[in-house]
Amino acid sequence: MTHADDNLSHHGVDDPSGGGYPNETIRLLIERSSCRSFFDRKIPDTVMNLIIESGCRAATGGNLQPYSIIKIENPATKKKLAELCGDQPFIETAPVDLIFCLDFHRLKRWAELEWAPFSATKSFRHFWISFQDTIIAAQNICTAADALGLGSVYVGTVLECLRELKRLLQLPDGVFPVVLLALGYPKVRPSSKKKLGIDTIVHNETYQDLPDNELHAAFTDKYPDWKKEITDERLETIAQVCREVHGQEFADKCLTSIKKNGYINVVQNYFGLHYRADLMPHHNSDFLQIMREYGFEWLERE
Repeated sequence: MTHADDNLSHHGVDDPSGGGYPNETIRLLIERSSCRSFFDRKIPDTVMNLIIESGCRAATGGNLQPYSIIKIENPATKKKLAELCGDQPFIETAPVDLIFCLDFHRLKRWAELEWAPFSATKSFRHFWISFQDTIIAAQNICTAADALGLGSVYVGTVLECLRELKRLLQLPDGVFPVVLLALGYPKVRPSSKKKLGIDTIVHNETYQDLPDNELHAAFTDKYPDWKKEITDERLETIAQVCREVHGQEFADKCLTSIKKNGYINVVQNYFGLHYRADLMPHHNSDFLQIMREYGFEWLERE
């Protein structure tokens, strides 16, 4: 089936359930999907507390739990978050938004109270493990929400408004937003999306490159017949991106490929139009400065 151009999603195509799971937990994990349409229905406190407790019980390095969760239910704050995170209206309409933050501020205060040495904000090791811990807690909460009949969607564009979030949420130094999770009762529970399979993702003992034909076939199976219509504007944008990243010769080859195929394929759309390869590396130095403004010093410390 070829998808109409105006219905294309860079998230991929639906992957209807195959069923036959050994238990409900496995079904939830395999069929999980992102929900962006919620009923205007409050999540009961008992349900919300169970969901958040599931996150607090997540695996964490040294059992330090170096994260905090900012729970947002105020309509005005949700509206502001929706604007800051790229005008995504479901953030405003979700009953609850959870912002997961790496939190060294609480650990530092604990250390000070007990006269213990503390240097986590100066340590990349601490940052690396604590970032993982924060995401693990978020995923526990996502799965718990699904298990209790809710839907959710991750929002990574908190990255684009870090300074604004620091002010809006009154975050002290050492508390760093990692991801937002919008939660609510779904109006429609979308089908899960097709994924690359075990044969592509898993490497036994050492990393092993797939042959070109097998790799291409794996992505073709994930995005069957995905085609975006060629327009002059899209061609001009992709050419500009290619020139900026790889030079004119590569741009010419890319455009030749598009015209030969008669459409823009999914990976050309991903990195030529959506997550533009010329723009994504921009402002790296600004992000480093933002890290400093959040009180992290490991960037300079030997």
